[in-house]
Amino acid sequence: MEIQRLIARALRAAVDLKALGEFTITLDCDVLQADGGTRTASITGACVALADALQKLVENGKLKTNPMKGMVAAVSVGIVNGEAICDLEYVEDSAAETDMNVVMTEDGRIIEVQGTGRRRAVHP
Repeated sequence: MEIQRLIARALRAAVDLKALGEFTITLDCDVLQADGGTRTASITGACVALADALQKLVENGKLKTNPMKGMVAAVSVGIVNGEAICDLEYVEDSAAETDMNVVMTEDGRIIEVQGTGRRRAVHP
């Protein structure tokens, strides 16, 4: 349930919900290769799928304008052996002293940051 809420929060930041009207859109996220940040991959992929779905609704005349305000994307970052790494793969994620998921809009606004020091507190 946590990942569902995380994805929903991220996508709500990308859409003008009033312009969407009464439509309900359901997105199913299946990560085909789980070698790292499945949450972040799901957020980025879901945003692309949502943008495509909304564009189809406009093209089919079901929406007058596209309610998409902009794209969102997410990335995992962490510290492994004292080195900052972006887009952690599984081995790096497992060995990370700390890791974070960062979700942002395309214009640089932060939607969410989730992080933890797994083994101990880490200096920035």
